[in-house]
Amino acid sequence: MWDTTKDYRLLVAEKSVELFLRTIEGANFQGKWNKKKSLSTARDMLPEIQSLYYSYLTPEEISKTPQIYSLEDKVKIIINALGGEAWYNQFLGLVKREEKNKLEESIAKIKFFINTIYGIRRRLSLGEINDPIIGIDIKTGIVSSISNTNKMNHLLISNVNLGERAIIVVTNDLTVRESDHVAVALLPPAEFCETTSEGMLLGVDGRVLKDVKGELGDIPHGIPLKALNETRNFVESFLNKK
Repeated sequence: MWDTTKDYRLLVAEKSVELFLRTIEGANFQGKWNKKKSLSTARDMLPEIQSLYYSYLTPEEISKTPQIYSLEDKVKIIINALGGEAWYNQFLGLVKREEKNKLEESIAKIKFFINTIYGIRRRLSLGEINDPIIGIDIKTGIVSSISNTNKMNHLLISNVNLGERAIIVVTNDLTVRESDHVAVALLPPAEFCETTSEGMLLGVDGRVLKDVKGELGDIPHGIPLKALNETRNFVESFLNKK
């Protein structure tokens, strides 16, 4: 019997909702949006996720439950409450310059929450996988541009095209170049030198994998198991964070 209480997909989904709630409660977003609706809808998601912990269904069966479809519907409600599909544009357009970095981090955390919930049904459909990496998405991307961080010269800022969207990833591999085909773990955002990183480029022994196979935006093929170790640690750390 599959132990649903330890399914990393459900655990990360619950944590992502909690991250969203903390972000919204502490955010000072300017513009027209419904904070109360955003918070109440997200809070209603928690008991739905928790009810699945004790369902003892297989992951495939969980992916087809009313709770999963309800979670997706609630994300749509939250997006509308934030201002619609381009919700982040109005916030970025109204923010003061000195507050932009903090706002970008908040936006990245909300995007992580949205992506986590929207992707949970697909991750559950992959079956009984007891590994922290199944809790988040790992996608094939192409580096579209790179630049140095402002304050430290041992980090690069890479813009990575994932097909349906682009993200910013900070890396310490200075050999990363435009057009590299990379594998990206979409992790909870973290700030490095006033830049918010939305994930991590997978690599081995400090070197990013630069010739990754797979369709843009899909799961990469043939990734060395060793390249997943750091991602596992980040997911476990996220789950253990109070």
